[in-house]
Amino acid sequence: MDHILYSITTEHDVRWLVAAGLICVLGMATALHLLAAARQQAGTRRRFSIVLAALISGLAVFTTHFVALHGYQPGQEIRYAVWPTVGSFALALGSFGLAAGAVMAQPTRLFRALSGVVALVGVAGMHFLGISGLSLAGDIGWEPGIVALAIGGGLVLALLSGGVVYGPGLARRLATALGGTLAVAFLHLTAMGAMVIAPGIETDRGLTVSSGVMTGVIVAMVLAIAGVAAVIAWTTWASQSGALKRFREALDAMPDGMAFYDAEDRLVLWNHRYAEVNPELSSTLKAGMTFREIIQIGLDEDLYADARGRRAEWIQERLDSRRALTTTMEQRIAGDRWLRVSDRRTAAGGIVTVCTDITDLKNDARALAEARDVAQSANSAKSQFLANMSHEIRTPLNGVIGIAQALAKTPLSAQQEEMLELIQSSGRTLQVLLSDILDLARVESGRLELASDAFHLGQAVREAAQLYETSAEAKGLQFFVEIAPEADRWIIGDVVRVKQILTNLVSNAVKFTASGFVSLTAAAGPDRGGEPTLRFSIEDTGIGFDSDTRERLFSRFEQADGAITRRFGGSGLGLAISRQLAEMMGGDLDCESEPSGGSAFILTIPFMAAEAPAAAACVVALSTDDEPSTIRVLLADDHPVNRKVVEMILAQANVELTAVENGAEAVQACREGDFDIILMDMQMPVMDGLTATREIRLNEAAMGLARTPIVMLTANALSEHIASAEAAGADRHLAKPFDAAELLELVATLPHAAAASLAA
Repeated sequence: MDHILYSITTEHDVRWLVAAGLICVLGMATALHLLAAARQQAGTRRRFSIVLAALISGLAVFTTHFVALHGYQPGQEIRYAVWPTVGSFALALGSFGLAAGAVMAQPTRLFRALSGVVALVGVAGMHFLGISGLSLAGDIGWEPGIVALAIGGGLVLALLSGGVVYGPGLARRLATALGGTLAVAFLHLTAMGAMVIAPGIETDRGLTVSSGVMTGVIVAMVLAIAGVAAVIAWTTWASQSGALKRFREALDAMPDGMAFYDAEDRLVLWNHRYAEVNPELSSTLKAGMTFREIIQIGLDEDLYADARGRRAEWIQERLDSRRALTTTMEQRIAGDRWLRVSDRRTAAGGIVTVCTDITDLKNDARALAEARDVAQSANSAKSQFLANMSHEIRTPLNGVIGIAQALAKTPLSAQQEEMLELIQSSGRTLQVLLSDILDLARVESGRLELASDAFHLGQAVREAAQLYETSAEAKGLQFFVEIAPEADRWIIGDVVRVKQILTNLVSNAVKFTASGFVSLTAAAGPDRGGEPTLRFSIEDTGIGFDSDTRERLFSRFEQADGAITRRFGGSGLGLAISRQLAEMMGGDLDCESEPSGGSAFILTIPFMAAEAPAAAACVVALSTDDEPSTIRVLLADDHPVNRKVVEMILAQANVELTAVENGAEAVQACREGDFDIILMDMQMPVMDGLTATREIRLNEAAMGLARTPIVMLTANALSEHIASAEAAGADRHLAKPFDAAELLELVATLPHAAAASLAA
């Protein structure tokens, strides 16, 4: 240890040692920076950076060694043998080349530690080979223990620097450079303390150079290292400056305003758009402002409508929201401007604020909402118009159909019967059209509801087909109805709507087929989502249609034959409504066809099997001596034609009819007399049918009278009309135009059913 301290304090000039240390730190730091850059590169640039790093590190350590030797003062002139000196330089370069290769081969601690060991071994070889080339008066010897300490200590320091300290980041690279310099310094100074010069005659070492020449070489090497370091520093600065400039240009090109605040919520940088969307800040924005100061400017100018009267609370809410990792809010600014403000917290605790001017979006949304309201109002008006027109048309149509049905019960000539059949056929056509319009109004208003009752599917299919069997036979068509056993059973569903779809499809098939056949089949369909289905197929050999027609066939008011010279009538609503009904049931309706090749319409609906209900008890009205033989009927209707129609229909039965023109007269008539059944119109002057029904029920309750059956006999046929009638106290709802047989059945059975219910 004394030898080491003596060598450092007495035999070396400390100024040269400090200079050597600075050179080593600078060279190693530059080499480590080049290796870090090489990790981000590829190909030739990567290889060039690795080679340059090896050259700089080897050159730096070699220069460090000989600068430190210049500070060595053995008391005699030192000359340097050329070839050992050149060999030590090559050894330094080679070892650091291997070390650089090991570092870049695998980014693991093991390979980093291995590179430190390889580099230190090369430094040791360079040191002892270089010392062997010194030309002194005497023989150079070594103390083995101190030499072992020098090499071992240097290896430990190199191992720690490469395996532990070395890593990503500028700080760790600088720490590794200091650690490597410390390892080189420990090796050099400890080994110099182990050197022993025995007096003797100077031996001939061949070609040598003086210290002056060696100083010139070292100066050139130092300048080379400094030059490379300066070039790298300038390149790094220029690259960062260019990247920052490009980043700033990209930031200013953003369509949204963006600002960055540090962990103390102080403004660091912002783009031009940030000032544009916050014009009140454009002249006052400066780095270092806090966010609290910035919003205070807006408060002072009364920009935030939702902060009026509650500034302190508003400020606290705004600051609290910025503490979250992410938050987005829409802020209304004076002048009917809107901003969407998004705050995102960074890993370092800073906040990135993005401001987007959404004034146009808000205006567009407002315009769209107004347009939606107008469209909804127009749609509602259209639906109301359809409902009103349905009502207005049903009233006179009821007179036409009712009188025709009454006329059919009288003796007629053959010509009169033919004319009457035309009237009834036209009436049925109008009735179907009105039903389609009514269904359209119900669907568009969302008021169409499906029943969920048990019914016999086979019977429903046969009844739907039977309506058009005669028409098919009249055209000479073969008419087939096939029901598979699994479909000929009770199911749960809406029998009315199922029959409506099937009759519509069968009607079209018969209408558009001139020769051949029409068939209706019902069978089990393929499972959908594990649930069973029913599949109905209506096929014909009619005119068919092409793919373009198929695309629009299920649209409203569309027909395959839409020309002015068309041969087939219809509203173009049936298929559209049928598909909507199928979808409401959870199924679908589709078709396949080709021109002149017939068509096939396929209806698929869910299959929900049901047990056959118990047979209903038959209610038979038995006549007794105490039971009156005449049914007393009160009719309230303001339309004289409708009153006449009802009178003519009921004339076929044993009925005593009392007719009044409004609800008030109906209420008075009920108070003055007894009736077995009341037929009540809904829309009447003086007092409407709903109000009259409520008054009648109140009078019955007050007087303790039996409940008289009330039938709403009206053209108001929407679901809400039916619900209103039930709520008022009506028992049944019969929409105009009604079938004479249906009215006669109600008048004949409803009073007896009410009496039986009362007796029970």
